[in-house]
Amino acid sequence: MGMMNSLQLARRASLACVLLLPPHSTPARASNLNLPAETPAVLDKIYSFDLQGAVEAAQHMEQEHPNHPLGYLLETEALWWRIWCTSADFKYGMSDARRRPKLEADRHYLELAARVLSLAEAQIKQNESAEMQFYAGMAEASSVRLYALRGENRNAARSGVRGREHLLRSKALDPDLADADLGLGLYNYYVDTLSAIARVLRFFMGIPGGSKQEGVRLLGQAIAQGVLTTNIARFYLALNLHRYDQQYEKALNVLGPLVEKYPANPLFQLARGDLYAKLGRKQQALACYRAASALPVQNPECQTRVHELVRASIAALGTE
Repeated sequence: MGMMNSLQLARRASLACVLLLPPHSTPARASNLNLPAETPAVLDKIYSFDLQGAVEAAQHMEQEHPNHPLGYLLETEALWWRIWCTSADFKYGMSDARRRPKLEADRHYLELAARVLSLAEAQIKQNESAEMQFYAGMAEASSVRLYALRGENRNAARSGVRGREHLLRSKALDPDLADADLGLGLYNYYVDTLSAIARVLRFFMGIPGGSKQEGVRLLGQAIAQGVLTTNIARFYLALNLHRYDQQYEKALNVLGPLVEKYPANPLFQLARGDLYAKLGRKQQALACYRAASALPVQNPECQTRVHELVRASIAALGTE
């Protein structure tokens, strides 16, 4: 009975936030990727925040398709959201994963990314395809985000440049492969937002330049036409519009469909609440924060962190 009451509370709190969102419909997409049939179910587990279920489903895919990179890539994606959750803090009016030290558990994540890369590159040598170049690029991108979180900027830069090369080749082979636009969009956006000192270092390291405007356009392409990357593209575009550009209303519109589709994801609820707070809509923000707090989270460390983030968020809001 106690579990039932908590789940009912979670649903009500989630609904309170979702009802504040505008209606949204998503057009059907055609995939340029040869995806195993179970792929949509694994993606839904990831973004519904059933991360352990997603890891197990991805590992099953690895067993069924041992030479296909996707299962290993999806496992890294599930692990990444756990890493993001346990690393996040509340600063500058928003929850974000900014910095944390190396952990022993990181080894498995990086080994998975390396496995994705090696499988993709092996197939590229036999018969190059846009799909395998895409997977190789995403393997490098998976490494980039962990290196960046750990403050390993040189490793992140090297992997970012290599990933960009794979993704550009993927688009050259198949200009309609919109999923590749995620990595290219993030590369363009982040390189163009570097500080003046970082720009000088970029020059000496030979890192290609980028354009924030082009980055936003490419992320929009991934959202509108991607199959694997539409959700992650939407999350990071909203996060960047908040973090770097202070375009809170635009970020709110970008993030909204994620909260509609995945109300059980506490990180999406927190991000929505932060944007409402920046816009001065305290009651809407409070509804989202309470929704995040009420949701059941499988991983105890992640659940503890979510509750800490909620408490900090509500305290910053200045309301009970």
